[in-house]
Amino acid sequence: MTEITRKTRETHVEVRINLHGEGRSHISTGIGFFDHMLETLAKHSQIDMEIFCEGDVYVDYHHSVEDVGIVLGEALHKEIFPIQNIERFGNACAILDEAGVECDIDLGGRAYLVYEVPTEGVIKDFDMELVEEFFKSLCTNAKIACHLVYKRGKNKHHIIESAFKSFALALRRALAYQDNNIPSTKGVI
Repeated sequence: MTEITRKTRETHVEVRINLHGEGRSHISTGIGFFDHMLETLAKHSQIDMEIFCEGDVYVDYHHSVEDVGIVLGEALHKEIFPIQNIERFGNACAILDEAGVECDIDLGGRAYLVYEVPTEGVIKDFDMELVEEFFKSLCTNAKIACHLVYKRGKNKHHIIESAFKSFALALRRALAYQDNNIPSTKGVI
């Protein structure tokens, strides 16, 4: 289990994860929709997660969402690296009713995000553009290359939930055990 705490003038974030868990979660960020998405991420990745964030949500949700991504990314990096005996690559397409989002992941140690999911709109009081900020922070700090690509859908909630589910499933598949020692032609990651 990895535990990381980060305190700034804008947020106080605590994250505990167990990479090979059962998908249990205890999430409290003060942002209802975001909590729901993080619970979805834990459930479908099968990573046990405890995430607490107290942030300046009276300003807006940006600092809290970004900082949770930073700390969760740091925790994932600490748990995953150095890489050996895992699949390394994972992909999934998750659907929720009419919506579908595809995710491809490489745990090769080079951070990169391709985010082709709609960013305009609001779900209750949650700006959809914050989802890209979350994944950017997470992937940068976890050193994950990730492509999240919108395939179809109209309902904003369904689209974003499909993005979180596809990321979770792709991550779970990339973390699958393989008896191949280091999954790289270079012999090192």
